[in-house]
Amino acid sequence: MRFTPNRTLIFLAVLISSFFISSAYSQKQQVVDEIIAKVDNYIILESDLAIAYREYLSRGNNKNDASKCNVLEGLVVNKLLLAKAEIDSVVVPDAQVDAQLDSRLNVMINQIGSVEKIEEYYGKSLDEFKVEIRGDIKEQMVMGEMQRTITSDIEVTPREVQKFFKNIPRDSLPFYSTQVQVGQIVKYPEMSREAKASIKARLNGLRERILEGEDFSQIAKLYSQEPGAKQSGGNLGYFKRGQLAPEYEAAALKLKKGEISKPVETDFGFHIIELIDRRGNEFNTRHILIRPSFTKQDMARATNYLDSLRTVILADSISFESAAKEYSDDMNTSSSGGYFLDPESQGTKISVEELEPNVFFTIDTMQIGSITKPITFTKQDGSDAVRILYYKDRIRPHQASLELDYQRIKQAALNKKRSEVLDKWFREAQDEVYITIDEAYQDCQILNN
Repeated sequence: MRFTPNRTLIFLAVLISSFFISSAYSQKQQVVDEIIAKVDNYIILESDLAIAYREYLSRGNNKNDASKCNVLEGLVVNKLLLAKAEIDSVVVPDAQVDAQLDSRLNVMINQIGSVEKIEEYYGKSLDEFKVEIRGDIKEQMVMGEMQRTITSDIEVTPREVQKFFKNIPRDSLPFYSTQVQVGQIVKYPEMSREAKASIKARLNGLRERILEGEDFSQIAKLYSQEPGAKQSGGNLGYFKRGQLAPEYEAAALKLKKGEISKPVETDFGFHIIELIDRRGNEFNTRHILIRPSFTKQDMARATNYLDSLRTVILADSISFESAAKEYSDDMNTSSSGGYFLDPESQGTKISVEELEPNVFFTIDTMQIGSITKPITFTKQDGSDAVRILYYKDRIRPHQASLELDYQRIKQAALNKKRSEVLDKWFREAQDEVYITIDEAYQDCQILNN
């Protein structure tokens, strides 16, 4: 049960729902379609509503005409966000879209078991599948960016959080399942000098071929290990300073237009870079990426490093949190002292259901306060790394309270405030674009709410 199950938040739920899964489902299921709504150049099909409504019901919501209207309203708001993003020039770089697509595909591959199983299930190659769902991923990211643009300045004070909580009827307070505080320190394996030299030699060979007249894009499509290279030819599009890896950016900005760098090392691997264009604070590049592959010796060095660090932590020479901030290679958790964060509240208390399965099954065998020995695991990009896990605390199932759940309650109060701002934005923005709803759904009164 959520704090604010009213219709003003329905479109937020639709916006952050898994478009990836919905798109994949729609590839497998065939639905007789017709257009039921238009927002400028964007359309909503009967099948779009059917898929979104099915997902809405799968989250435990009630099945009725009002809820179906709410879901349709959410879809209309989504298309309005896209239309206004076009008007206001709010964009998401193609490189970010490809990275997100690759990340989600890796999750799907891990869940289903292999690329071959995905290709067998959908009856098409992985590249064909990626092309078909990429548009939905891009739309989702643009909508998210537009929403952030609208609500970026919204905050809530402690007094507002307390007032929000006080106004919730006692019998409507949610009951939270088990929560835990779990942290990690991650070490990525490092390549030997010989392996690095081998990759650089390979990239220098590709660079020579391009300098001798071969097409950069074609070479990138054939050899680059960047997820979107087969479609983009390595072109990342325009980025502002500070948005790409520092080493990549520094090398790119030293180049003249059309010049190609020598191999550059970043956290993603090794690149050769061509500067295509510069305009003010923005620059456009394309690159060829070769990712490192690690030997048993590389993994052993990472394991030994963490084993030594664990010994220092257990001796109380440094706290786990300080060690994570200083030594962990995982940027997603190091800033929080190594702790996994709740996706909604961004607090360090996280429901066990939100944990990676491997983390969940590991802490299930641990004592509170203990730290594992180094464990090898596979990252979302498919590469291997090593980590130690710290099981700090466990909070039993309980009814929501300010004392135990302040971050969650704060996030719920913030969501409510954001939804009110977005409602106001929708009322104003709908007069700036052309919106029409099929007569079959006129009773939903979408444009009158």
